[in-house]
This record gives sequence, structure tokens and C-alpha cells, in this order.
Amino acid sequence: MAEPLINQYGPEIPRQIAAQIKAVASEFQDQAFIDSALAGYEKLDLMARGKQLAKTLHAYLPPNYEEAIDLLVASMGPRLERDMGNGMAPFIYLPHSFYIANYGLNHFEASMQAIYQLTKRFTGEFCIRPFLEQHTQATLERLHLWADDDCHYVRRLVSEGPRPRLPWASHLQVFKENPTPVLELLEKLKDDPELYVRRSVANNLNDIGKDHPSLLLATTKSWLKNADANRQWLIRHALRSLVKQSHPQALEQLGYGQTPQVEVTQVSFTPKSIKLGETVELSFELLSASKEPQKLLIDFCVYFVKANGTTSSGKVFKLKTLTLAANSSELLKKNISFAKINTRKHYPGEHQVELLINGKSYPLGSFLVTS
Repeated sequence: MAEPLINQYGPEIPRQIAAQIKAVASEFQDQAFIDSALAGYEKLDLMARGKQLAKTLHAYLPPNYEEAIDLLVASMGPRLERDMGNGMAPFIYLPHSFYIANYGLNHFEASMQAIYQLTKRFTGEFCIRPFLEQHTQATLERLHLWADDDCHYVRRLVSEGPRPRLPWASHLQVFKENPTPVLELLEKLKDDPELYVRRSVANNLNDIGKDHPSLLLATTKSWLKNADANRQWLIRHALRSLVKQSHPQALEQLGYGQTPQVEVTQVSFTPKSIKLGETVELSFELLSASKEPQKLLIDFCVYFVKANGTTSSGKVFKLKTLTLAANSSELLKKNISFAKINTRKHYPGEHQVELLINGKSYPLGSFLVTS
């Protein structure tokens, strides 16, 4: 299991930030900054630590914002090499993001320049959101310019920053209500050469689809025309939430609108009873009842038991896509883990499972989880 981010964001972070600033501003009170930043630091979660450091930066940087932000930008290290392999290192600039968001709203141009530099080293997706709320048109115009930037980190910011439902951030209500300005940006990036950018475009579309499924489907339908393999992948990723809901139009767009002609046999859960923390193996055979090959999208849904003993509305998991040959069979297996995770707490009880093939439900039975 990956180590929590907060474990890598200890007292060394404010010390590193202080050293970086001291290197470009000899008058900076580095030790006083460190002492102030570490007051109560260990009791805070990750984001709260970032906010406390931003507040402390405000206390020890020059009172003039534009002078302070120039100094802060000058203190930052080299830009990221690529979008992978940088580990936790970029998170040293989390306080810089909060600093811009909290103190830079009345200094639009200086803040835009700072965000431009920050996103090449960490991300500007969090600190640009207050500007999208309070300076909507000016910020959208800047994003349109950045959509043509040579740096793929900057182009990714164009799609990631205005996501209506960005994780770890407050929702952008203006774009939840009317995502048209966001779609205009995504149109420019749908064929970006970088997967890093295209994945962000897909995630933004997925966000939009949660409030405006018809608009998402109209967009992906138009994008499917003359779509190459990269754009087809983007569309599949953008439609993933609707597919999990077995939305018929989403399934049809992806080529899974056909009603499956199959039988599900030899279903087993091994073992039939497990303890919390253990894993059960789901196994079943899929028999074709068609004289033609069938293109199938296969998911499964687990109805997890809640704390009060009732069952949830169901969590859908991806299983496999395949073309099932005429009059053939396919044996499929999948492990269902009840290991401890941060995103869901498991409880003992009878857990029902169903199969979803091209959106059609096939109940599989249940297995028992004990404490």
C-alpha cells in the first residue's frame, strides 16, 4: 500500500521552502518563518499544512503582493521533467498555490504569470479556480491563449483548472450550470499530442456528464467522426461514468448497444465466506447463444453492506471487453478485495453481486463477509 502523502510532508517542507527563499532574498527571516510555520503543524492534515504555510508566507514575505510573488516565483526550482516519476517533490509548492489563491485575486496579471510558472513545477489547477469564479471572462481568455502553449503542463492546466467537479477542490458552480465555455477549451485540446493532456480532457468531460449527460453525449458523438485511436480512447474514458450507469446511448456510441445473447453459468465465489481484509475470487463462464460474434462490455456490481446492515446502491467495477465468437464460451475470473482502504470502509454481511453485460443485468449470487 502506498505511503500516505502527509507522511512525506513533514517539518522538512517548511525548512526547504525557507532555504529556497533565503537563497534569493538574504533578508528573509528564515528561522522565524520555520518556527511560525511549525506551530501545531504535526496535528494538521495535508491540505491544512499547505494552507498554514501559505499564511506564514504572507506574514514573512514583503507586504506588497507583486513584489512578494516575484520573489516566491524566483525561489522555485527547475520545472518538472515529465508528468511521471517526480514523486512527492512537486508538493513542496502546495503553499505557493494557496498563497496565490488567497492573496492574489486583486493582482490578476501578476497572479497569471505566477500560475503559469507554478504549473510547470507543481500544478496551477487549484489556485486558478478562484480567478475563474471572480474574473471569469479574463481567466477564460488567458486559458484560450495557453491552450496553444508549447508546454504540455500549461495545456493540461487549461483542461484541468476549469473542471466543474475537480477532486480536492470546491466545485465551480458557474460551469456546473453552464459548461459551454469549458467545452470550447476542450475542443482545442481533444487531439493534443500528450496523453497527459487528453486524459485531463476526458476527466473534465466526465465531470460535465454528471450534470449534463445529454450535452456530454452530443459532444462525444460529434468527436467520434473521423476519430483516431487516441481520440477514441479519450471518448471511452469520458463516458466511463455513464457506462457504469448502463446508459444506453453511451454504450451504443462505444459499440456495445447490442443486446447480448449469452448465458452465464458455473458461477462460483471462492471461498464462499471470507473475513474482513481477505479476498474472494469471482468466477463464471460466459456461453454464446448467437451465431454471430458479439462485442461485449462486461462489468460487475458489488452491493456492499453498510454500517447499519443495509446494502449500498452498488459499486460498479470494470471487468473486461471482448468479442465473443459465435457458439463459443469464455471463462472469466476476478478478485474482490476487502483489504482496508481509505476510500471505503468494509462491513460484515451478505454481499450480493451482479454482472452487467452491455448494460443488461445478470444476478450472480452472494458471498459472506465476517468480522
